[in-house]
Amino acid sequence: MIDIIITSYNEPKSTLRAVNAFLKQEIPDDYRITVVDPFPHVGTFLKKNIKSKKFTFFLDPGEGKSYALNLLLQEYASKNTNDLFILTDGDVYVSDTAVKEIVNAFKDKKVGAVTGRPVSLDNRDTKYGFWAHVAFSGIDRVRKRLSEQKKFFECSGYLFAIRKGVIIDFPVETSEDSIIPYLFWKKKYRIEYAKNAEVYVKNPSTWKDWLTQKVRNIKAHENLNAIAPGMPRTKSLFNEIKEGAFFTLKQPKNFKQAWWMLELYFARLYIYYKAFSELRKKRYADGWRDIATPSTKTLD
Repeated sequence: MIDIIITSYNEPKSTLRAVNAFLKQEIPDDYRITVVDPFPHVGTFLKKNIKSKKFTFFLDPGEGKSYALNLLLQEYASKNTNDLFILTDGDVYVSDTAVKEIVNAFKDKKVGAVTGRPVSLDNRDTKYGFWAHVAFSGIDRVRKRLSEQKKFFECSGYLFAIRKGVIIDFPVETSEDSIIPYLFWKKKYRIEYAKNAEVYVKNPSTWKDWLTQKVRNIKAHENLNAIAPGMPRTKSLFNEIKEGAFFTLKQPKNFKQAWWMLELYFARLYIYYKAFSELRKKRYADGWRDIATPSTKTLD
């Protein structure tokens, strides 16, 4: 049994596209698609437009994404480790063979979690689009290497999958795509990178939205120091410098992109400064998009 869980937040049209991207795939195993959203009208819209019996709607109690996922991990729990959870978001959509690629990766019984490959929908000829392409290219490069070396790395919250019957919950004070793979790693499972399981992402295209999204992400990851102090970190300021310093120098193709690259260096330093400053004042708590990022919306 494959449970595909799509967490969304008041984006009915985008979420409909996300559901349909799965429904049109050839999935040999029995499966179910559950959309989790705190807005009842989203459920009404989806039920009206999706006729498949594979689809169901779960009204999120509004306590945060991690809280909602914990509820479904327990409700859909199975002791069969061949059963899978595939986790994704309503504001992205997957490639036509994403499920097949993920399922194939789990044929190795030592694999406990599989992450897909985020692909930017943004125009590389704009500053924020260029930033997104640089970031995703760097992440792709690191995950390929760590996966081949059978080392630990964090998954992508845009698309990743785990075996059932291994964990039934996880701490909510950090990002699920970091802590869940670590819980599997501690149980001697490997993390695998399914590079052909693509998930298409619209990134922020304004400074305000970019800042909001990145600071929130850093705060969630930095909270891992308190929750899982022994966890190998793949997302940190040190690792960004270590892995990206020379790689990013090769990314600009013209003077304009070189200038954007210089701006990105200072922007990344600033978001870490801002995130650390905010964490000193207030501990990170899981909240579901307390501040919206409108420029990441594509259909709603």
